[in-house]
Amino acid sequence: MSEAKRDYYEVLGVARDADQKAIKNAFRTLAMRYHPDRNKSPEAEERFKEIAEAYGMLSDPKKRAEYDARGFAGVAGVTPEDLFSGIDFDDIFGGLGFDFGLGGGLFDRLFRQRRAGPVKGNDLETHLTITLEQVNAGGTAKVPVHRPVTCASCQGSGAKAGTQPRKCTACDGTGQKIIRQQHKGGIALQQMITCPECHGAGQVIEQPCDQCDGTGKTLRMETLKVTVPVGIEEGMVLRIPAHGMPSRQEGGPPGDLYVVVHSAPDPRFARDGQNLWRDETIEVADAVLGTHIRVPTLEGDVEVKVPAGTQPDEVLRLKGKGLKHFDGGGRGDLLIHISVHVPEHLNKEQRRHYERLHQLDERGQPS
Repeated sequence: MSEAKRDYYEVLGVARDADQKAIKNAFRTLAMRYHPDRNKSPEAEERFKEIAEAYGMLSDPKKRAEYDARGFAGVAGVTPEDLFSGIDFDDIFGGLGFDFGLGGGLFDRLFRQRRAGPVKGNDLETHLTITLEQVNAGGTAKVPVHRPVTCASCQGSGAKAGTQPRKCTACDGTGQKIIRQQHKGGIALQQMITCPECHGAGQVIEQPCDQCDGTGKTLRMETLKVTVPVGIEEGMVLRIPAHGMPSRQEGGPPGDLYVVVHSAPDPRFARDGQNLWRDETIEVADAVLGTHIRVPTLEGDVEVKVPAGTQPDEVLRLKGKGLKHFDGGGRGDLLIHISVHVPEHLNKEQRRHYERLHQLDERGQPS
C-alpha cells in the first residue's frame, strides 16, 4: 500500500475509535453515492476504489489493529482478495443490485489486471422517468429497451444458414492492405489502408443471412425490470448487466445497460434534491390576519397555518414532508412559497374599506 494514500479513517469520515456499525454505515452511505454503476462522474470510480479499500481494512479487526499500530506499513502486501473475501456486499447494500463480489465485473475492473479474451460489447444508456411517489417508495420499474443482439439464424456470422463467410483473398483475411510506392531517388514508401474488398472485415459474405441482411445482428425489443432504491436521487444511474451491445468478437460478453432515472414533472411540487417546493397564493387580508390553507403532500392533504403578518415571498416549512433520503437518513422538507394577491379591480364597497384602512394607517403614523 502506498504511503501517498489518505488515512483510512479520513476516507470514511469516521473517528479512530468508531465501532464496526459506524464504519459499516459510513461505507454504505459513501459507496452508494460513488458506485460507478450509478455515479457517472469521472472521479467516481477512483473514489469508490478508495472507499472500498478503506472499508476492507477497517472492517477486519486484525488488519485494523495492524494499521492502527504501524500505519500503511502494517498492511503492506495485502491483496484485494484478502481485503474483500470475507465481506457480504449483498448484506451491506440491501439487495440494491450493486455489482462488487469477487469475480464480478466491477471488482475485476478496479482491482485486477485486464484479462485477455474477446472484447466486451459497448454499453448502452436509456432513461427512466418515475413519479415522486415512486421515488419515495422505491420498488421495481419496467424499462423498455431496443437493442441489437446476435442473430439467431446465422449465429452472428452474417452468412446464410448452411454457408460460411470466406476469407478475403485480397488481404489474406487481415482486413488491411499495404500499398508500396517507389519515389524518385530510390525511396520506397509503404501505406497501410483498409482493404477495399472486405472493408476491413477480413472476410467476404457471398450469401447474406436473410434474417439480418448480413450484419450478424437483429433488433430485439425487451422489457426489463430494474430495482429502484428508496429516495433515488435525480439523475442517478442504475446498471443492468449484460444487456448492452453484443461484442464485436465471437464469444465476447455483451456490454451493460445503464438506466438514468429522472423524476416526472409534478403539477403539485418542484423537486430540489430531497426537498419539495410548492407555490401558494393568499389574499391580502389573509396575509394580515392569518389563515389556514389546505396543502397537498405525498401522503395526502394537510392543513397549514399561515401566521398573521405573513410577508410576500415568505417560506413556510413542513419538516419531513419531502422525499426520503437515498441513504436512509430521514426525509427532506416541503417548502411552501407564499405569494400575496393584490386585487387589481375593486368594487365601490371594497374601495371604501381600503380607503378607510389607508386613513387608519395614516393616523397611526407618528407626527
